[in-house]
Amino acid sequence: MTERIVVVGAALLDAGRLLAARRSAPPELAGRWELPGGKVERGEAPEAALVRELREELGVEAETVERVPGEWPLRPPYALQVWTARLRPGSAAPEPLQDHDALRWLTPAEIWDVDWLDQDVPAVRETLTKLATETH
Repeated sequence: MTERIVVVGAALLDAGRLLAARRSAPPELAGRWELPGGKVERGEAPEAALVRELREELGVEAETVERVPGEWPLRPPYALQVWTARLRPGSAAPEPLQDHDALRWLTPAEIWDVDWLDQDVPAVRETLTKLATETH
């Protein structure tokens, strides 16, 4: 039995918009969009991993807000968990530093304008519900 490895994704929200990141690697994922994030290291809390990954991938200082309900299987042994997050006051604007070549802030009306990775779609749907309640 292989140990399950958690991958954390950030539903980074700002002014009623969600940040999407376009993959530049690996080749089979390049050009498709995802919620930024990455693997939780052994002994690391998922929330701490998310803050670290956002710093590494986007150059931002962020904080997690709450976990998005659900967990989505990726290729074994990985499973995706998503947290809503926000930029800390004074954080730099996000830049595609690692594994991405473009970023877009999407309003609820624009969410489906990008080609999301299949495994991110259910998490994006859940986040959209949160976004709708946050903006009204």
